[in-house]
Amino acid sequence: MKPLVLIPSGESDADFAYASGFPVETGLYIRFGDGDDVLVASPLEIDRARVQSKAARKLGFAEAGFVDHGEFASWPRLAARMLREKGLEEARVSPRLQAAYLEELRSTGVAVDIDHELFKAERRHKSAEEASFIRAAQRAAEAAVTEVVRQLAQAEIKDGLLWLGGRPLTSERLYARAQLLLGEMGFSCPDMIVAGSPECAMPHFRGDGPIRANAPVIIDIFPAGRTSHYHGDLTRTVVVGDVPDEIKRMHASTLQALDAGIESIRAGIPGRDVHAAVCQVLVDRGYGTTTKGFEGPEGGPKMNHSTGHGVGLDVHEAPSLRGPSEEALMEGDVVTVEPGLYLLGLGGVRIEDTGMVTANGFENFTTLTRSLDPKDYL
Repeated sequence: MKPLVLIPSGESDADFAYASGFPVETGLYIRFGDGDDVLVASPLEIDRARVQSKAARKLGFAEAGFVDHGEFASWPRLAARMLREKGLEEARVSPRLQAAYLEELRSTGVAVDIDHELFKAERRHKSAEEASFIRAAQRAAEAAVTEVVRQLAQAEIKDGLLWLGGRPLTSERLYARAQLLLGEMGFSCPDMIVAGSPECAMPHFRGDGPIRANAPVIIDIFPAGRTSHYHGDLTRTVVVGDVPDEIKRMHASTLQALDAGIESIRAGIPGRDVHAAVCQVLVDRGYGTTTKGFEGPEGGPKMNHSTGHGVGLDVHEAPSLRGPSEEALMEGDVVTVEPGLYLLGLGGVRIEDTGMVTANGFENFTTLTRSLDPKDYL
């Protein structure tokens, strides 16, 4: 197999982290062959790299002969020289490699192939240690969601808005409380969703401004461990005040769809079958989706996204639980199941659990109540 050259696209580059065991903003990793790999790190990072990286060799700039050729030239030229020192003229790279690095590496004369399947199979099958990291992240997500809901439960209703501590309760305040708690636990989630209505009808709206009473609030928290770098993923929907009848029906249907999706999971089942099970419940309950064959009635709440995705070093990774996917689930996959229904002008409902695919079913890592009532979380 061709040697592997990795230059990170940032500290969140999961391929680099998986190969080297050392998430870092900038550096170089080369795997010449089994048991023969090297990590090159800057003077700022080399001491940490020697402690944390699982590469056989860890080199600083002086040991590696690093020469500063500019932002996008230095690492590719160093990689090319280190390859040629071993008589190698070709390499594989990650699909994540930035275009400027790829262009420079090819300009040195190295024949470069993009390995589109890089680590896909290896990263899908979670080891016991990886599963424990994800479980810990899921526990942190549950704690953060509970903290957000606790704040919501303590709020008063004034003129249709939630107030707490003498001022409006906003997405920003709830975000800050959740982020503080996650930080104390050793996790972070800078892009979490704490979104009130009606804007939560847009599934990835992060949340902004005062929270309205008598309407759904979607809380979607997917923290990563600051040392493990593995994610959890959890979504709950709650309402403070009177719950509109339509939201009650949407929530009950979404919950039924979640259970149907979970019950359909086991190793060997295509991801599309899990998605179909979820969509069928929603259509049977009078709603629709954007998946062909499960469109349902026009004009009402719909699910406009996949049923789920893999979770690991990336919060979204293989496999996919969606309509076109023929990819079969495998034992050791960790996936989300997250049906939702959304209607512009009204709001949305989404419920999400995360767990592991087993030979016989789904080992749910999630224990938090799925209730619409904030008091049930206390």
